Amino acid sequence: MTPETEHDLDRTLLHRERESHQEIAEEKDGRRIVLLDSARWVNAENTDRDVVVAASYVGVLPARMMAVHRPRGVIGHDACVGADAAGIAGLWYLEALGIPAATADGMSAELGNGPDLYAEGVVSYLNYPAERVGVSVGMPVAEAARLMRDVDPTGTEVGNKIRREVVEEHPSGRRVVVTDSIVWAYPEDEQRSVLVTAGHTGRSGAKFLIEANPWGFICHDGGRAKNDSGTTGLRTAQEHGLPGACIDGRTAPIGDAFRGYAVGRISVCNDLARALGVEEGLTVREAATRLLQDRPA
Repeated sequence: MTPETEHDLDRTLLHRERESHQEIAEEKDGRRIVLLDSARWVNAENTDRDVVVAASYVGVLPARMMAVHRPRGVIGHDACVGADAAGIAGLWYLEALGIPAATADGMSAELGNGPDLYAEGVVSYLNYPAERVGVSVGMPVAEAARLMRDVDPTGTEVGNKIRREVVEEHPSGRRVVVTDSIVWAYPEDEQRSVLVTAGHTGRSGAKFLIEANPWGFICHDGGRAKNDSGTTGLRTAQEHGLPGACIDGRTAPIGDAFRGYAVGRISVCNDLARALGVEEGLTVREAATRLLQDRPA
């Protein structure tokens, strides 16, 4: 590219920037909800204070366009998700940068129409920082945008975001703990917690399970994979006295234990788990409860 061409490109981009349209929907305490028809029009004015409701799909490319300006939050369109989940792939790019982000269901709002996205959109997918400020699936986009504006996000630094929650407690003191990876087991989980995680149950996963030594576990089957390698850890765990089962990859995504706990079903379990009433097709939630029981003598 020649210097003249670069100069022409700079002038073109500047002209487009001046023509860009940002509509301020609401403002509170210096923070704004800004409506845009395209992610292209997010700019440095939006840094830190603005939740941008931009009616582009939230793929990796639009996410990059917005992330460079570090808005307070992002809500876009899921483009009906599409092949390879390309319509929402940018959610996790933004998550890695600590930016709360969500998408609207593709049939609830128009692509390329920011005001319609804000007025009519219903949240379909979100990342962890958005979840932390209270956004949830099924919520109106306008409500989600207000939460992103009003609630200070936590864990916005770049790096691991550890999700972990005790979701059920047993009279014995045992409990069900949901966390996305077995590597986030704590010493307090040893012979006490049923860990519901979302990593695979392969050879390496089994090593982490044995090290953590929980009361029981449910991990992901990784789609089973070649030679059923996504579940071979069940056998190793059984050899070490650990009852366990796998989340069916057709029912819940790998890497998201909270989705697995909410909607997943069991694809396979070891004999120790079966002795406690766990079986194929059981919901993950019910399987976790059964694993809390005293083990047969």
